[in-house]
Amino acid sequence: MAAAIVLALALQTTVAFTFASHHAAVDLVLIAVVFLALAAGPEAGLLGGSVAGLMQDALAGGVVGVGGLSKSLVGFLAGLVATQFIVAGAAHRFVVFFLASLVNAGCFVGLYRVIDPPGVSASWSALLTQALVNALIGILAFRIVEGAPGWWHHRRMRRSALRSRSRI
Repeated sequence: MAAAIVLALALQTTVAFTFASHHAAVDLVLIAVVFLALAAGPEAGLLGGSVAGLMQDALAGGVVGVGGLSKSLVGFLAGLVATQFIVAGAAHRFVVFFLASLVNAGCFVGLYRVIDPPGVSASWSALLTQALVNALIGILAFRIVEGAPGWWHHRRMRRSALRSRSRI
């Protein structure tokens, strides 16, 4: 859990800003929190969201705790959805990642509007684009993680077959 959050934070602060335009900003930390919640349940989503959001707030500046609250809420809700419904298909996961991105953005912007009314604003097109990009990357992350053991096994089998051929 900690490794996924640290990796997402490192990629978010280095790589994501390089490749993302202002219209399609990706939130890798949110993707890690939702991934964790879908894989391990609401408690892990709540804890992971709190830690990841607070760390992201501390690194990004601004009011510390707003991101922590929004990501912990999203992590808990995503984990709750995963325990109540079967979220094994790509379409179901897409919906969860998409809605989680919208809930996170709504909570984040709503809290900032309460704290500092003229401070933060977001356009619907930017929010929908970010939710779409987050959902696609989330599905890709699940594909990679679920396919890695099979790929690793296949690779080991090929190596052993090549070694046995070279001995002959």
